[in-house]
Amino acid sequence: MHIHILGICGTFMAGVALLARAAGHTVSGCDAGVYPPMSTQLAEAGIALREGYAPEQLAEFAPDMVVVGNVMSRGRPIIEELLNRDLPYASGPAWLAEHVLRDRHVLAVAGTHGKTSTSSLLAWILESAGLRPGFLIGGIPANFGQSAQLGDGRCFVVEADEYDTAFFDKRSKFVHYRPHTLILNNLEFDHADIFPDLAAIQRQFHHLLRTVPGSGLIVANGTDANLAEVLAMGCWTPVERFGTGDWEARDIAPDGSAFEVHYQGEKQGRAEWSQLGLHNVHNALAAIAAARHAGVPVSAASAALSSFEGVKRRLEARGAVNGVTVYDDFAHHPTAIATTLAGLRARVGDQPIIAVLEPRSNTMKLGVFKDSLAPALALADAVVLYQAPDLGWNLGAVAAALGPRGQVCHSLDDTLAAIQAQVKPGTQVLIMSNGGFGGIHERLLNALRAHAIHS
Repeated sequence: MHIHILGICGTFMAGVALLARAAGHTVSGCDAGVYPPMSTQLAEAGIALREGYAPEQLAEFAPDMVVVGNVMSRGRPIIEELLNRDLPYASGPAWLAEHVLRDRHVLAVAGTHGKTSTSSLLAWILESAGLRPGFLIGGIPANFGQSAQLGDGRCFVVEADEYDTAFFDKRSKFVHYRPHTLILNNLEFDHADIFPDLAAIQRQFHHLLRTVPGSGLIVANGTDANLAEVLAMGCWTPVERFGTGDWEARDIAPDGSAFEVHYQGEKQGRAEWSQLGLHNVHNALAAIAAARHAGVPVSAASAALSSFEGVKRRLEARGAVNGVTVYDDFAHHPTAIATTLAGLRARVGDQPIIAVLEPRSNTMKLGVFKDSLAPALALADAVVLYQAPDLGWNLGAVAAALGPRGQVCHSLDDTLAAIQAQVKPGTQVLIMSNGGFGGIHERLLNALRAHAIHS
């Protein structure tokens, strides 16, 4: 079967493409923005890519099935061509459920924050235990080097996103997956472009709960009041809670790099690993609990954390020049920004941190979090905010709230110059964006190298 994927470079759809290719299908696809790391792994898998959504590509590729990403909408010429020609089509989540997840033990990871890291952890624990899992994750786990793997074991780990499915299916993606094991990491308001309020998101999460069988398991954050409200709406599945309740971390190192794992008050193991922050400790507890439900002993799961290499774009050190370290992070919600900064601060102590932020998610563009950004950036010694032309609101008020620590730049060149003007040996530069940010990470490292040569 030839499958053509519209919106193929999104993290989810790229994973679908890799799974379809691994299953033996011919795969092609298109997207408006084609950039690494997703474009790289697609090309390496032998998947033909087209820049843009020209409707002529439907005739060029003559696919047997068109898989439609949720970036597509009615009115786009390629969608009108698809419908007018009456070609077979499906959403990405529906195709995944029908062709990959059926007859697998699905372990789904849902929540506002930590889905990618927790899914990656869980997949690695299962892999370390010899279970040969499949997975589809909205990022690239360093241990695997790709965002999706078909696997030949019974387990399949899926990052379960609450965003809508497609232009013709406005349910959250995760209602398609029918997990047997479900992790609920946390729940906050997000995705303001499709959800009017928190209650609307909670309803979608409750729809997800309705799909988990009574023989399954829900692993829920015991400290999250919003999740507690969802569970109170009705739950038909056993629940184990982490953070407080069934699963707890004790004797935690200040930076989160070591901790004891306790289950129902009994010590089960100790973990020492390379990840930072209390939020990652909680992610690990959730993954260990879910893996136990799939048959992995807690001691083995805890030991597997020591070889976990993290996730690309999750506090990923991209390089260091003359004592200046540059990190890449996907954080685009105030809570994620604050927890990422807290983890880095715990690791580097008093060394200066420059936080560089490109607000570009749909919710950010609507200005929903504009009053929360300055408090979220409190642990940074300096903040450089990039005012993209399409942001839709002025970052000046955020910079003003930060006082002399904050500044706004209106071009990538100015942003780069602002960072360079403040770095010195020992500086940690934390660059945060859920997009490519114009390749600023490598541009900065190259500029630092050039300065080192000429100084």
